[in-house]
Amino acid sequence: MATYEDFQKLDVRVGKIIGVEDFPEAKKPSYKLQIDFGSKIGIKKSCAQLTQNYSEEDLQGKLILGVVNFPSRQIGPAVSEVLTLGVPDERGECILITPEQTAPLGSRLY
Repeated sequence: MATYEDFQKLDVRVGKIIGVEDFPEAKKPSYKLQIDFGSKIGIKKSCAQLTQNYSEEDLQGKLILGVVNFPSRQIGPAVSEVLTLGVPDERGECILITPEQTAPLGSRLY
């Protein structure tokens, strides 16, 4: 069983998607994202399987939650620096966890 101390080790922050591009080299349909986590953390890259529920236009400017303290992960020719968080819909496709638009960039989940 996980403890509260285990939860505190995760650094989950509010970010804003500022760039989206197709990722045709991925095994499953995906996007490459650029996410702004504010001045303290900066802009990070993420790869996410979101094409079933979101267009590139839908994602531009969207606030999301992301784990910013995992090690970077190589996904094909791209590097994912953060884990963008979501939950499955009824088909098992990702729905992003999105905070209110008033949440400041870089705010930490607690």
